[in-house]
Amino acid sequence: MTDTLSLLDDLVKSALRAGADAADAVAVDARSRGISWRDGKMEDVEGSEGEDIGLRVLIGKKQAMVSTSDRRKDSLKGLVDRTVSMAKAVPEDEYCGLAPADKLHQGPFAALDLYDPTDVSAETLREMARDAEDAARSVEGVTNSDGAGASASSWAINLVTSHGFSGHYRGSSFSASVSAVAGEGTGMERDYEFTSARHFSDLMNTGEVGRIAGEKAVKRLNPSKIESGQMTVVFDPREAKSLLGHFSGAISGTSVARGTSFLKDQLGQPVFADGVSIIDDPLRVRGLSSKLFDGEGVSVRKTALVEEGTLTSWMLNSATARQLEMDVTGHASRGTSSAPGISSSNLYMAAGAATPSELMADIKDGFYVTELIGMGVNAVTGDYSRGAAGFRIRNGELAESISEITIASNLKDMFRALVPASDLEFKYGTNAPTIRIDGMMIAGA
Repeated sequence: MTDTLSLLDDLVKSALRAGADAADAVAVDARSRGISWRDGKMEDVEGSEGEDIGLRVLIGKKQAMVSTSDRRKDSLKGLVDRTVSMAKAVPEDEYCGLAPADKLHQGPFAALDLYDPTDVSAETLREMARDAEDAARSVEGVTNSDGAGASASSWAINLVTSHGFSGHYRGSSFSASVSAVAGEGTGMERDYEFTSARHFSDLMNTGEVGRIAGEKAVKRLNPSKIESGQMTVVFDPREAKSLLGHFSGAISGTSVARGTSFLKDQLGQPVFADGVSIIDDPLRVRGLSSKLFDGEGVSVRKTALVEEGTLTSWMLNSATARQLEMDVTGHASRGTSSAPGISSSNLYMAAGAATPSELMADIKDGFYVTELIGMGVNAVTGDYSRGAAGFRIRNGELAESISEITIASNLKDMFRALVPASDLEFKYGTNAPTIRIDGMMIAGA
């Protein structure tokens, strides 16, 4: 850590001596190991290591970024010279620049327990993948597998800026997954399950992962069609989180500043129903998307993006904050070869009061979504149309499997009609409970 931060500090100082007005440098060190398993045997073993450095140089209102994986002294000197030369030659960008100094993280960093030093061997990963596939194939009705996998990775992020920020943190990730196939011939159906965690000990048992995948695939056998018309749609949590993905894209400063967001004029307005809250929490202990500072060194905090239905904040990096004449929000993301972007962290919709069963109890005829297909969403207008599969809801209970239909509406209407259930779990980087939306259009048989 100390050596890398010192190297970045030297790189930034060299850029200033070479004529830069300001600069920052980021280093991303990553290691990963993964196993693919299929049909009872190992299919692939993968491993990777990377030590990338990115330098950003600012001269007036011009900026340039160059990256390298070569940390030798001569190579880094060449990196500085190339980046400074590029910055002098590119067009001006009136909004570029480092983050405001008064918004940089100050003081000690939070203790988020993001790194687990457990060294998971290739043999252990092989056993995890094998157990997951064996458990899936042992489920009655499962006829094959699309494969299983297990992986372990770790990474470290270091950032230094010319106006006083220096920070480092590291993290780890472990995962296992399996895709099960049920049925025969043209009647085959697939489904999957996975587990992912910062700490190896937090993973779900891989045999349980396989069992769940197999049972999901079997339940999808012999799907029926559904008639077209207006219907209540309930989203399983696995697919409900996609609605938060559309929401976060719509409140990204880039989309808002360009005028390409269907929510561009809705800040401070009721966008969801009363009682709905959406939170972004980068400081969640062991969170899958937690971070100690953003991609520009800005302090991060837990933020209610939607509070009691009202849209309260955009997600901004320093460039979009300048363009919109607002404060940065700590949502800058960063790679080694490009200017800071924007991303959420641990984004989630707060749980509602009703259980999923209570949420569906009064639905005489509806549709429960377990899979979404395609990306038929217009980010400018909010128009929404996606292929879907799942189950019929009859008298408040899940009934026969349904496939090959389309669900459609507009995200503005969907957000206002949305009702969350109480079953929020933190399984992904973005999480939502079961969600009910009345009045969607179904295109079926």
